[in-house]
Amino acid sequence: MSSKFRGGESPTMDAVRLRRVNRRLAQGLGGQLADLYVDSRETSPREAYCRPSRRHFLNRLAFDIRRPGFAMVIAETDGLMGCAFGFPIRGDGFYWPGFDGALPHSIEQLTESGSVFAITDILVRPHSQDQDVARRLQERLLTDQQATLGATLVDRADLTTLTALRSWGWLDLGEIWRPISATVLRVLVLPVGEPTAVRLEGLAHDAWTRWPG
Repeated sequence: MSSKFRGGESPTMDAVRLRRVNRRLAQGLGGQLADLYVDSRETSPREAYCRPSRRHFLNRLAFDIRRPGFAMVIAETDGLMGCAFGFPIRGDGFYWPGFDGALPHSIEQLTESGSVFAITDILVRPHSQDQDVARRLQERLLTDQQATLGATLVDRADLTTLTALRSWGWLDLGEIWRPISATVLRVLVLPVGEPTAVRLEGLAHDAWTRWPG
């Protein structure tokens, strides 16, 4: 999940248009999306080891495009301003291996029902209203997919993205360790609609108690 939040001149929110794109169009936008990825990454001298790689992003995008149910929403003004994309989580539990502890029953039920959508990335070009654009992108993507729960995985060292997601209402679910990459990822979920939020009530408190950030 990649987004950068800083000030600057920007168009009004009314000028921002959201549009769904299919696999073919997403492939055609590959170069522009890679530029967006690089622009949206926050880097500093101490983070030089993780500077954005266009090739890494394009490889990951190509992999996601081939997933069943892949979906993308882009934000435009006079050019590409942002995007959000992902895929539905299957009910066979493939998304959750390596989860630390027992997966909450409510999450298991929602996954089995096929109503959980994984957001791979939210990319927004830096400007003064990028947080609003990011919120609109995630909401549109989940609504279009008729999902009742969004899910995403974030490197626990990526404090900028974690802070942003939490401020938008995402809830900490716990951590997943992926031995292939030797990376510990923070799991966050976003309920869509009040009934889902009620079902997940208490998750944030429990997660913060078990896995302090």
